[in-house]
Amino acid sequence: MLNKLWLGFFLVAAAAGLYRWLAIGDADVFRQIVASLFDMARVSVEVMVLLFGTLTLWLGFLRIAEAAGLVEKLAALLGPLFARLMPEVPRGHPAIGLITLNFAANALGLDNAATPIGLRAMRELQTLNPAPDTASNAQILFLVLNASSLTLLPVTLFMFRAQQGAADPTLIFLPILLATSASTLTGLLTVAACQRLKLYDPVALAWLGGAALLLGGFMAILAGMSAAAIASLSSLLGNVALFGVLLAFLLVGACKRVPVYETFIAGAKEGFDVAKSLLPYLVAMLCAVGVLRASGALDMALDGVRWLAHAAGWDTRFVDALPTALVKPFSGSAARAMMLETMAHFGVDSFPALLAAVMQGSTETTFYVLAVYFGSVGILRARHAVGCALAADLAGVLAAIGVCYWFFG
Repeated sequence: MLNKLWLGFFLVAAAAGLYRWLAIGDADVFRQIVASLFDMARVSVEVMVLLFGTLTLWLGFLRIAEAAGLVEKLAALLGPLFARLMPEVPRGHPAIGLITLNFAANALGLDNAATPIGLRAMRELQTLNPAPDTASNAQILFLVLNASSLTLLPVTLFMFRAQQGAADPTLIFLPILLATSASTLTGLLTVAACQRLKLYDPVALAWLGGAALLLGGFMAILAGMSAAAIASLSSLLGNVALFGVLLAFLLVGACKRVPVYETFIAGAKEGFDVAKSLLPYLVAMLCAVGVLRASGALDMALDGVRWLAHAAGWDTRFVDALPTALVKPFSGSAARAMMLETMAHFGVDSFPALLAAVMQGSTETTFYVLAVYFGSVGILRARHAVGCALAADLAGVLAAIGVCYWFFG
């Protein structure tokens, strides 16, 4: 799948470039495409340099948590649920605890913690993989749920809206929560259908239903709070949770007589090795994405959607927010730039700007996640991971459009 997808990016870019040259007379398009190749190669190295520090830090702390038995206890607690969702993963396996920590970090918007933990979880799942170059069922489920972007507190989006002068920076909170929930649910259901998981099992229903109730209760509590209170809680909860987890690792490790400094260094060395192996995968995927963007293919897709919406007699305001959705699966920084441009052009509290922010918060950089997570363990055959992840992205975008028309009409 990844072979066809990667080749397809270049073929679509070539077709779009030829159209711009022959039909529009834009002779500069191929210079832009080639320049994008070199730009994305440079960006790949910059991303890897950032990952070096982050992975080294977090995998050092994770090694302390493992030595203290915290990851093992978390895995034992969630064993009944994961026995249904990932039947090939033994109960109590370290991957289960790491997956749970990754989901918790994502939910709190702690991207700098979620990625290193997720990479370590993927490596643990790889130890159970009978075909090392092909994604296992458990790895696919983990990646799709990770890429579905379930975020309870989108702190950075509140910050961007505040910087742009929004009257209520947290106005997008509930729409994002609804849209990202739709994305995650779709990801889970599509993978369950492909892998024939028994989600109707009483244990799975109890865990997933309980999580849904907790999420609904959390939404109800926050819905009754003021904008200032939500913003304050978002910042406080995220930072306290982050530092609290690290402190708990250290204190429990010290109580268990774990040599915390030496253990941290051992884990940090592993983080360095993981980051080192990512560069070829990042270069391959980001360069293909850069070529696709530089060719104008995404702009053509946007024009096509606008024409179809107008022909169908629909309200076309949502089209002005679609650049964010179209580039988000490929590049988080590009999507963020598109969102900020929409805010600046239409006004931060306009419908397109609100929708762009909700789209930014309800979808994920799917191809970047694929490159980094599968690249970290050398997986070349993604099987149904790409299709399921893109289905989750599509559900997030459609839910964002529907919710924004409901809330902001």
